[in-house]
Formats: sequence, structure tokens, C-alpha cells
Amino acid sequence: MSRPASLPYRCWAEIDLAALERNLRRIRAALPPHMKYVAVVKADAYGHGLHHIAARLMHSGADLFAVANLSEAAALREIGSDWPILVLGALLPEEMRFAPEYDVTVTVSSVEEVEKLDRAAAAARRHLDVHLKIDTGMGRLGVWHEEAGPVYRAIRSAAYLRLAGVFTHFSSSDDDAAFTAEQRRRFLAVLDRECADLDRERLLIHADNSAGLDTIEQAGPFNAVRVGLLQFGIRPVANSLLSDVQAEPVFSFRARVGLVKNLPAGTGISYGRTHILKRDSRVAILTAGYGDGVPRAVSNRGQVLVRGRRCPILGRVTMDQTIVDVTDLPEVVAGDDAVLVGRQDAAEIPLAEFSRLADTIPWETLCSVTKRVPRLYRTSLGV
Repeated sequence: MSRPASLPYRCWAEIDLAALERNLRRIRAALPPHMKYVAVVKADAYGHGLHHIAARLMHSGADLFAVANLSEAAALREIGSDWPILVLGALLPEEMRFAPEYDVTVTVSSVEEVEKLDRAAAAARRHLDVHLKIDTGMGRLGVWHEEAGPVYRAIRSAAYLRLAGVFTHFSSSDDDAAFTAEQRRRFLAVLDRECADLDRERLLIHADNSAGLDTIEQAGPFNAVRVGLLQFGIRPVANSLLSDVQAEPVFSFRARVGLVKNLPAGTGISYGRTHILKRDSRVAILTAGYGDGVPRAVSNRGQVLVRGRRCPILGRVTMDQTIVDVTDLPEVVAGDDAVLVGRQDAAEIPLAEFSRLADTIPWETLCSVTKRVPRLYRTSLGV
């Protein structure tokens, strides 16, 4: 049953598409002119909503898109029929026959994958672009950097595969500059040792994501960057190259005050009575809980904004509700807006702060806001 148009939202996420577009343009302006902008939109565009985000990025000038799997690629293909799409994850054997149909670029890490994809492309009578992934120390996808030669040669000899790119992924770009430099060195060594005959002008060569852009100007043959979190206004780590980019938050998370009540000192709050009131208090019960994406880890730690003031979360976050202290805000009433992430008046709770108090990272926070939470899109471009 569809939601009645007049029924109010109990909680919602606001997505500022104009801010997204401004972020993309500012990032592009800060990058070297030859760099291709690979917009990473996996996991429903980091929880922002794939359709609206991809459409705005297409309009704003992204060069190509990266997704995690073939299902995401198929959904993206419905939005832009001719847009280049790179599938970052490994395809299951039974998925490979669909890759030519969706006209996607596939990541390969092994000779076995190369052989199976070549047969799938031959059966479809269509050539298939692939990117060779090099494992330089992440230990996840990719052929180990010292063993890349056989996979590279298998791609080059495949009848229906075309090598369109080579890439790696940094495991610690936000907190270990020395190991990141070693990963970059390993990757460049593979290019020099195994791929010396490559036409590097034609291929995409990439390693840097939002957290690894600090050394891109000195990155030699690299001609593309994968931008995920930064385009949403979240800076994973301070970096020299993009330190002047004023990226704006795109995402905010809001709820309503469902009830305001007075409680005496000594009252235990929520399941387990994990907070005992030390004074006569006024509390507001918010209409969002962990069933919406408010992590239990912010219990007794986090804060929300109500009427432009920070109010502490009391007790455990429950599935559908969260209790906050509004004793010092006697004007708060049922129906007021509360901000868990974002701005209200002059106050702000940044996503990074909210995530830190939840003992997690911004990537997980965004992806954890559930489908029960409507996404509302602001579309005006502004300045």
C-alpha cells in the first residue's frame, strides 16, 4: 500500500543535489586537467539513492561510474544507457554471461576469470572491456603484484576481451602514509615490469580514492581518480591537493519529536535503565531508532539538535524511538524537528562526529540508514 500524500514524515534524510553538483565541480577544478572523474556510487550511492545521485552526477560532468556488482550496474544502466560503468567487485561465474549484455567494464584478478569472461563475450559475439586489478597489499581482490604477469598476458591474448584499465586500492590511505607510498611503488613497478607495452594514453590507470588524493599530483601515469565520500561533502582525511575544496555536506538525517514529558529525578531511562536521571527532567521522545539507522552505540553518548541546541541522548536507543534531554528547552513541543546529522539554525552535528560517537566510520553510517527512512531531494542549484 502506498503512503498517503498527506501523512507526515516521522523521520527522513535530506539529500542536497545542488550541493552534490557544486562539490563535483569544485573537485574537478582542483584536479589536474587530464584526470578522469570516476564517480563511485556503490551501495545505493552510499545510501543517498542511486537514481537521483547518478542522474545529477551525469548532468554535472562525471566521466564514468563505479559500482560494486552487476546488479548495481544493471540499475545504473537504466538511468544512463550509454554511460561507462566499471564493476569493482568480482562477478559470480553465472553472472558473467550478462556482462556483455549490460555493456559494462569488468574487474579481473585471475587467469580463470579472464578465460570465463572471454568465453562469455565470445558467446555473445561482443567484445568486453576489463580492468586488471593489482593487489598491492590490501589482501582483497586483485592479483598479487608479484604474480600479475600471467593475468596481464591472458587478457592481452583473449580474443574478445579488451584491456581498458589497470588499478589498485589503498588499504590505509587515511592513516598510514608510508604503507600507501609502498603500495603505490608496488603498483608502478608492475606497470613498468609487466605492462611496458601498454598504450597508457588509451587506458585508465587509477589508484586514488577520496582518502588518497594527497599525492596524486606526483603520481606519474595515473589519469583517473575514484571519488566516493568526498563528492558527498565528507572529507575522509585532510589532504594537500584538495585542502582548498569547500565540499558541502549533501546528507542530513532528521526526525520529529513525538512526545514531551516530565520525569522525576531517579527515573531509569529506556531498556536496562542505563541512564538514571539526576534531576527532575523534561524529555523528548524522537520518532526514530535503530530500525531507522540510529546506532545503539550512540546510547548515552550522542547528541541531537532541537531548536538549534544540542540535547544529549538518554539511555539506550530503541528500535523505533530515541529519548533526549530537553530540560533546558521548555519551549520544545511534540512535532518539533530534531536533527541527528546536519545543521539546524547555527548549530551542526557533522556526520564525522556522529560516526565517531557510534564507534564507526561515515561510510557505514550512511549505508546503515534504512529503507524505512524516506529520502527527500533538494534540487535547486544555488550558488
